[in-house]
Amino acid sequence: MEYNDAMKNRVKRIEGQLRGVLKMMEEGKDCKDVITQLSASRSAIDRTVGLVVSSNLVECIQDADEDQSAEESINEAVQLLVKSR
Repeated sequence: MEYNDAMKNRVKRIEGQLRGVLKMMEEGKDCKDVITQLSASRSAIDRTVGLVVSSNLVECIQDADEDQSAEESINEAVQLLVKSR
């Protein structure tokens, strides 16, 4: 699988968000603010998962085992998306 720089940068931003959340917790910030940032982080992760799966779906199907049909490969990709929720 190819993970382009844009995908990697998204993960780095998420990492920064989570470090910020941890800092907020250590500083005893308000619960609502922490939850807001955690929700934003989760949303960013969800969008990144979708991007990775959709960007690599064609490659996944092309690289599917000979015993596995394209439909099975698509179902597998959908299950990855569902599992990430």
